[in-house]
Amino acid sequence: MKKIISSTFLFFIVFSAISQEVMTPERLWNLGRVSGVGLSIDNQSVVYGVTKYDITTNTSKTEYYSIPLSGGEATRVNDPNTLVKDNKLSPDGTFKIYHKRVKIHSISGSDYYPELDKSQVQIYNDLMYRHWDTWADGSFDHIFMSKSDGSEEIDIMKNKTFKCPTSPFGDESDYIWDTKGRRILYVTKTKAGVAYASSTNTDIFSYDLNTQTTTNLTKGMMGYDNSPAFSKYGILGWLSMSTEGNESDKNDIVISDRYGQKNLTADWDGTVDEFKWSEDGKEIFFVAPKGGEKHLFSVNYPGKSKKTPEVRQITKGQFDITGIIGQNGKSLVVTRTDMNHAKEIFIVNLADGGMSQLTHVNDSLYDSIALSKVEKRMIQTTDNKQMVTWVIYPPNFDPAKKYPTLLYCQGGPHGALSQFYSFRWNFQLMAAQGYIVVAPNRRGMPGHGVEWNQQISKDYGGQNMQDYLSAIDTMAKEPYVDSDRLGAVGASYGGYSVFYLAGIHNKRFKSFISHDGIFNWRSMYGTTEELFFVNWDIGGPYWEKDNAAAQQSYTKFNPIELVEKWDTPILIVQGGKDYRVPIGQGLEAFQAAQVLGIKSRLIYLPEENHWVLSAQNGIVWQKEFFRWLRETL
Repeated sequence: MKKIISSTFLFFIVFSAISQEVMTPERLWNLGRVSGVGLSIDNQSVVYGVTKYDITTNTSKTEYYSIPLSGGEATRVNDPNTLVKDNKLSPDGTFKIYHKRVKIHSISGSDYYPELDKSQVQIYNDLMYRHWDTWADGSFDHIFMSKSDGSEEIDIMKNKTFKCPTSPFGDESDYIWDTKGRRILYVTKTKAGVAYASSTNTDIFSYDLNTQTTTNLTKGMMGYDNSPAFSKYGILGWLSMSTEGNESDKNDIVISDRYGQKNLTADWDGTVDEFKWSEDGKEIFFVAPKGGEKHLFSVNYPGKSKKTPEVRQITKGQFDITGIIGQNGKSLVVTRTDMNHAKEIFIVNLADGGMSQLTHVNDSLYDSIALSKVEKRMIQTTDNKQMVTWVIYPPNFDPAKKYPTLLYCQGGPHGALSQFYSFRWNFQLMAAQGYIVVAPNRRGMPGHGVEWNQQISKDYGGQNMQDYLSAIDTMAKEPYVDSDRLGAVGASYGGYSVFYLAGIHNKRFKSFISHDGIFNWRSMYGTTEELFFVNWDIGGPYWEKDNAAAQQSYTKFNPIELVEKWDTPILIVQGGKDYRVPIGQGLEAFQAAQVLGIKSRLIYLPEENHWVLSAQNGIVWQKEFFRWLRETL
């Protein structure tokens, strides 16, 4: 009997130890990354991809699967395109559309001097000589049409110095057929040089197959216009921002029918991420940030009615809807995440918002580790508003203990701090290493009304910095937070926030980590590629001495002007191919910290852009992140 009891007890101990494993960088990078391809042609299954990274070989591989919407086992698919409708084929199957690069401008030394074919020279006469992580080579992506067998190819953008898909994040959704196969619609930005760098104005063009003429459908609409999509009845809808130069303007759904154009979400106090027409064409489903989460909404198509379209929230809960795959009758197939789980595919009941999980790619890993508690707290700001703040606790959290705590500073600055699951800034991983993470929805984030979203522009070092401090000061009063071991971390605008907080924190923090952060607004203006961002958000160029908003950004809100107050260890990370926040920002900050005698370290990633995309680089990034915190916090 004793032997049985001992064996049982031993099994319990071993089982408990196994169940108490936590997330590690290696486990994070071994997760399968799910992406929806589409519903099958018969509308009974969903086709999806699962990308997995091999850390040893530093490569990734995507495999495709099909799973019935009714549930069951997934089946491996060799070619997903055989199961889903090919939207690049014309409705009658006669023609297909695609994009490929066309060389138009001379850029290289050998373009100008063919006999010097081993020269390594690039010659530019205008701006946009580089974008995101790529230098211009004189080529442009154009839309081509051919017969379905590949014959009779036509460049419908011939001789145009425009790009479709748009750079740097455009894809095949930038060009579509109309419902009758008579027109090809495509998104492009027609400006060039300084005008291109200073503008967000994209337009939707329509190419008529019969007349071979092109019409601008959004002429006079000066912000981003993109994501065109037709209802089954041929009603065109698209996403539209109204203000030129403001990349984070309110994003609305606009439709065009025989009654004219109508903004369906104009009176709704929010901004749209993406949308999809319903099967019957009577409503549009869309995803939008709401209260620190991202949810599914619908808005009715009004037809000739002059009534204000009604927006309805369909899903509710502590999670993010991250994409819409398709509709099957009274259900919608979507992808979903939360701070403890990577993306999986779910089915939404459109009547009541109820959800059921369809894919379970990563269940076995999550079942083997202890998960974090994620709490939504409302924190009062210095101007007496209530701010959503996510607090992520270590697995097996014990309120009787004290924990080092990290203030997470979100990038963007207009990026939603929702229930996202990042493979770099992963809150589950941070908490698993024993840190409490405080992630405030400070001013500038969508999901809390347009005014809250827009307030941050030209006020980078103002109210939102006080929002950060309100969040960490409130949490520092909790008995389980070690107020002597506080850190601040972030990337992009979050990296700027860290550099700025380093000059104003008044000894709150013991450690800082800044990744691709803005350190010096003057050199940032002189080297970043998309000028519309700095023109709108900080007010304009540094030489406009009578521009009060700009001068405040270059002085009061400029981290370099506060560097003499730095007194805290700082880790600085910089991507070599980051042209949005170029390399000089990180190098200037590191050099200043070193000369000041502050404990500091530079992590340089020569082949990474504004993100970290390589598996081994990502692992090193995370190991260095936590090594720094162990040393300084």
